This record gives sequence, structure tokens and C-alpha cells, in this order.
Amino acid sequence: MTNAQWFLLVGALLLTRGLTSSLLKDLPVTPAIVYLAAGLLVGPTVFNFFHFNPLKESALLEVLTEVVVLISLFSAGVKMPVPVSLARWRAPILLASVSMVASVGLIAAFAYYLLDLPLGVGILLGAILSPTDPVLATDVQTRHPGDRDQLRFTLTCEAGMNDGSAFPFVMLGLGLLGLHDLGESGLRWVLADVLWATAAGISLGVAAGVALAHGGRKLRRLAPTQSLMNDFLGLGLIGVVYGLSVMVDAWGFLAVFFAAVALRQTELKHLGTAQHGPVPPGDDAATKSLAHTEPLDATATISGRSLVFKEHLERLSELMLVLLIGGSLFVDSWSWRAVALALFVFAVVRPVSVMTSLLGTRTTWTMRGLVAWFGVRGIGSLYYLMYAIQHGLTEDLALELMQLTLVVVTLSIVVHGTSVKPLLARFWRYRQHVPRRHPGAHQPPPDQL
Repeated sequence: MTNAQWFLLVGALLLTRGLTSSLLKDLPVTPAIVYLAAGLLVGPTVFNFFHFNPLKESALLEVLTEVVVLISLFSAGVKMPVPVSLARWRAPILLASVSMVASVGLIAAFAYYLLDLPLGVGILLGAILSPTDPVLATDVQTRHPGDRDQLRFTLTCEAGMNDGSAFPFVMLGLGLLGLHDLGESGLRWVLADVLWATAAGISLGVAAGVALAHGGRKLRRLAPTQSLMNDFLGLGLIGVVYGLSVMVDAWGFLAVFFAAVALRQTELKHLGTAQHGPVPPGDDAATKSLAHTEPLDATATISGRSLVFKEHLERLSELMLVLLIGGSLFVDSWSWRAVALALFVFAVVRPVSVMTSLLGTRTTWTMRGLVAWFGVRGIGSLYYLMYAIQHGLTEDLALELMQLTLVVVTLSIVVHGTSVKPLLARFWRYRQHVPRRHPGAHQPPPDQL
């Protein structure tokens, strides 16, 4: 396609999306399916007007997906409606750790025994496909900072953390392929890639978020009439935190997510409105009043005002990248190996890993079932794949992993995108007819689902 045709296609999609936003909201499918359909139509699958080659453009695609994931992680962190406490964050932490390990292991075993791939490639594939996506999963994630729905909180918090918890396994896979130094008996991997990178990323993010919140407060006190460019401050926080993380070999995705969490929570404390949010069923904290909500002037914070801009960038990025996914697929991309892997990930890996990780919690079985199903794969998986390619994967392995990843992501967009709205609507109807265990518990209105 020529530049003019690209402008025409993207412009037409943007106009259509803008003019039919209410209509698309009422459809039983997500907007990503519309973008994917457009990509498949103009791509080599149908009319072959253009073909995007991810292998040839891996360096560009790595940067694009990296930026999109960072923006999405910041948005997810800002929307966390509760103070960080182990009781409230226990389920997401288990999903980002225990479920991650189980997912990588199951996918690696499938790739090794059934797809006849080397162990290092299997672990790398598991790391690519295990994280849930913070970009394409917006329909099942927290909508705004005041949203305290337990299901959306759990999925949002998990997506915010498991993009970072997948990185050690990416490095393990690369190490087994001779593309990364694991050290003697894997000691360097454990100390540097798991312990240091994780702890440093979280610590750096929290420190930066708290520092910006205090700095913004002081500036407002010293110069009340001076306005701050909150969008720039939010983007600047992302850039500084991520850059510092890369420089000290910490996981930048974790750092950005926790920087956003710390920024928001610190600003809420300054406003005197630290919230009570969703708590695991049966937890003692559930008996506390959940009547506290953010005041209207909470939007005057750096985190509150920058969120709208980030969400617009998120939607635009989603359109472009899903369109490119559709334009990358050929008819013969749909091999039995790729389709079988996708079905295994959706029907076995996600449910088994979620159920295993939540065994010791009091999460209801209905909630576990929904969390087990809504494991959307997307832009994050593309980033890990491009990252691995840029670190020296051979062309044959890169092509194999690319075909498998693109088909899994595409099927995830279709399968999860067509089921999310009907299942959530059914879940809401179910909750309305189930007696509340805690009379004070907050129930979100239907329009928040």
C-alpha cells in the first residue's frame, strides 16, 4: 500500500470508530474484532492490498509494542482503586507469580513433547504467551479509579504485574538457547533476572511515583495559580522510570505499573481519601464500610488528569497494532500446530494455572471461572516475541514462534472478544439474584460492567 492508501485506511477506521462509538458499545463484540477484520480484509488473507512482515520490521514493532504496553501499564496502575495491602492484592499476586510459573511450564511441555521444539524455545514460547494483556483486555479491566468491582480489579492488577513477571522466563529461554548468560547452574539468572530485577523494578517505581506526587503537591502549594501539564508529567514519569530501570537491569514494566500505583495512592492520601476497595470474599476487611469514594477534585491530580490522555493513546495504538496483526496473516498461517496450541492455552493452560494459584484463597468458584477464562493474549505477547528476535533468534525459530504467536493472539481477540460482554452481562444478572454476604459491600451499577 502507498502512503496515501495507508492514510485513507487508517483515517476511515478512525472516522468510523468515532462516529459509531455508541453502536460499537452496544454490539456483543469488542472493537478489536472490528480492527482485526479490517486487517484481514486488506491483508494477504483476503484482498492482499498490503502485507506487514513482523520479522523484517521486528525492530520497529518492538519499539511500538513496548511504548503501547508501557502506556497501558501506567493506565492500569492509575486505576487501582485500593491502597496496596496483602489481603486485597493476594489473588492478583498469586496470579502473576504462581499462575505465571504454571503457564510457562505447561506451554513449554506442550511445545517440547507435541510440537517437537527445543526446551529453550518451549520456555521462551511459554513466556511469550503466558502474560495477560493490558491493552486488549480493557473490556474486562477496571474502568476508572472509582471502580471497585472485584473481578475487574483482579484482572487489571494481574495484567499490570505479569508483564514484568514474564521477563525472567524470557531470559531463561534465551539463556538455554545460548543468547543470554544464565551463570553457573543458573545462579546469575536467579540472582539478577529474578530477584534483583523484580525487587529493583518495584522499588524504583514506588519511589518515583511517591516522589512525583510529593513534588506536584509542593509546586501547587508554592504557586497555586500555576497550572501543571499533567499529560507531560505522566509521560515523563513513564520515560524516566523505564529508562532508569533499563540502566540498572530492573524490569521496567513492573516499575512503570507500580510507579502509577504509588503516584495515585499518594495523591489520594494527600487529598485525605484513601479508598476502601474490593476485598477477597470472606476477608475480615470486607466488613468495613466501603462508602468512601473519591471526591470530585481527585481529578485535579497528576494521575487523574493524565489518565484520559493515556486512554486515548491506548485506543489509537490498539487500532494500529491489531490492524497490523490482521495484515500479517496468510491463509496458510493457520497450521494445526498453531490452532492446537491456542486451544491448549485457552482451555487447559489458563484454567489450570488460575485454579492452581487460587487454591489457598477464598475467591468464589464463579469468580475463579471468569478469571480462568478472561486470559486475553495480545500486544504484550508481540513485544516479547520482537524482543527475543532482536536478541538473536535464528530466522527459522523466529518464523516458527511468529506463526504460533500471531495465531494465538488472533484467536484470543476473536474468542475472548465475542464472549466478554455476554459473560459479564450474565455475571451481573447472577450477582443481582445472589444475596449479599456483607450488607455494606458495594455493588457496581450495570453500566460499569
